[in-house]
Amino acid sequence: MHLNYHHLRYFWAIAHEGNLTRAAAKMNVAQSALSIQLRQLEDTLGHSLFVRKNRQLVLTEAGQMALQYADSIFRTGEELVDTLLHRSRKARQVLRVGAVATLSRNFQWEFVKPLRSRRDVELVLRSGNIRDLILQLRNHEVDVVLSNHALRRDAETDHYSHLLAEQEVSLVSRPSNAQRAFRFPEDCRTAPVILPSLESDLRGRFDLILHQAGVRPLIAAEVDDMAMLRVLALRTRAVTLVPRVVVQDELRAGTLVERHRLASLKERFFAITASRTFPNVLVKELIDQAMRKR
Repeated sequence: MHLNYHHLRYFWAIAHEGNLTRAAAKMNVAQSALSIQLRQLEDTLGHSLFVRKNRQLVLTEAGQMALQYADSIFRTGEELVDTLLHRSRKARQVLRVGAVATLSRNFQWEFVKPLRSRRDVELVLRSGNIRDLILQLRNHEVDVVLSNHALRRDAETDHYSHLLAEQEVSLVSRPSNAQRAFRFPEDCRTAPVILPSLESDLRGRFDLILHQAGVRPLIAAEVDDMAMLRVLALRTRAVTLVPRVVVQDELRAGTLVERHRLASLKERFFAITASRTFPNVLVKELIDQAMRKR
């Protein structure tokens, strides 16, 4: 069977409008006719393209793949017109990356580095909490989720956590002329320390080290955002527990100095993917490159 491009255009309109009624009005056809032609396209492709959730049309995985092709097809048509009108354009691949809001911005930037200079790739970067991002992953709204926690698997989930990197963790502070060697863990009793929040796996392991040493730290602040940890390290006199990747530029510039490196602590970074019939090839490319650096 040959693909009917009128049906594909109607599907494309429904997907972008997210609603049969609006799509029918935009395409100037009856809603019933639009439904029939959508079913005919699904019969041709052999897959359902939408499912109904809470009275809304949500793209299936096959629908997401069909939409990517439809976008490319109709974009190519626009390029044909632009080329004939001497307005050259170039088709681009899209990669949607979700990242936990508390994750190091430096790490996120390094992860997508291989694609940053590619003109044929459009990067869409989103942040949020892990629950919302995993829901977006399930709904095919993002292609990969970056997190500092592996996702627990069970028999009903099809998610995979790829360990991308393990970063060293240090106590850092602003430099001082009167600064003496930091004695760890003893000085945590008297020197104000800024720590990740209690929800952090890193914080739990740090607390265990101090507990085993019989040290109760003088906590100046608890922060659940790596970017804020960096800001506080730069603007206060406190000692801050942070993965080195978060403050790598400041350490190189000398605006922050390492007071103690915790060799037994590592911050881990994961790429979480879902099983896909039609995976985005850019995800594998980035994961493979990150894992080769380990």
